[in-house]
Amino acid sequence: MAQNEGDSSYTAFGLKAEAEPISPGLHVVATPIGNLRDISFRALATLAAADAVIAEDTRVTKVLLAHYGISTPLLAYHEHNAAVMRPHIIARLKEGAALALVSDAGTPLVSDPGFKLVADAVTENLPVTSVPGASAVLAALVVAGLPTDRFFFEGFLPSRSGQRRARIAELANIPGTLVFFESARRIDETLEDLLVVLGPRQAAIARELTKHFEQIRRGTLPELITGLTEEGAPRGEIVLLVGPPDATSKEVSEADLDTRLLKALEVHSVKDAASVVSADTGQPRRQVYARAIELAARKK
Repeated sequence: MAQNEGDSSYTAFGLKAEAEPISPGLHVVATPIGNLRDISFRALATLAAADAVIAEDTRVTKVLLAHYGISTPLLAYHEHNAAVMRPHIIARLKEGAALALVSDAGTPLVSDPGFKLVADAVTENLPVTSVPGASAVLAALVVAGLPTDRFFFEGFLPSRSGQRRARIAELANIPGTLVFFESARRIDETLEDLLVVLGPRQAAIARELTKHFEQIRRGTLPELITGLTEEGAPRGEIVLLVGPPDATSKEVSEADLDTRLLKALEVHSVKDAASVVSADTGQPRRQVYARAIELAARKK
């Protein structure tokens, strides 16, 4: 078993506890995504007993450790020093150190150099342990009011509208709730693109989860767009969720497909019309796009 040489205690609810030693290896510890109380006793004990805590932004993690009276040394590991630090950390693990890895973005290590460290540790056959906890993805799913039996986490969509719509079209027929991360300054554009490609599906915007100003907006994509127009764009960190396609709209005749395409072509380009109808009917986008080109040519 490994344990740091200094104080390995932590304080919770005004009571001081001594952490038991933890085994050597990399311990991936889920930390709060906003509310400092959203942390488990196991996570606190792991952070207190580790030889060092590896963090992307030590300033953020320092606040958490100070709040719980943990004095474990911090080790900065981020995209700018990862190439140098990763071999150093792997070497320490090989020597038998017990290191705790935390992520500023919550779990699962999204947009974070931590996943590369985990991959290298696994490649070297070093022990990697998960200490589960807060996750913005799961926190948003359970309050969105959308199906949770199947979901697909996409993360951040492309920043450019054309690329964004193309990627949304690729996700359109996934039979589950789609989960995205999005910035406040781009949420309105993303909602518009989702509506163009997917149609008026049910959706939800979850912002500042677990924090004081937590807010959940639910409704169809058009309703959410209208709400943002009236109330203004939300601030803070956002999780955007979109419901799955309508399973009852899979059987579409050629005549019905043409009718839908002709109607869509009245307001959309050929490409966007094909995306909308493909998402709405569940038909393969390539097939719908080919038919849309034929119909558009006839109209000229």
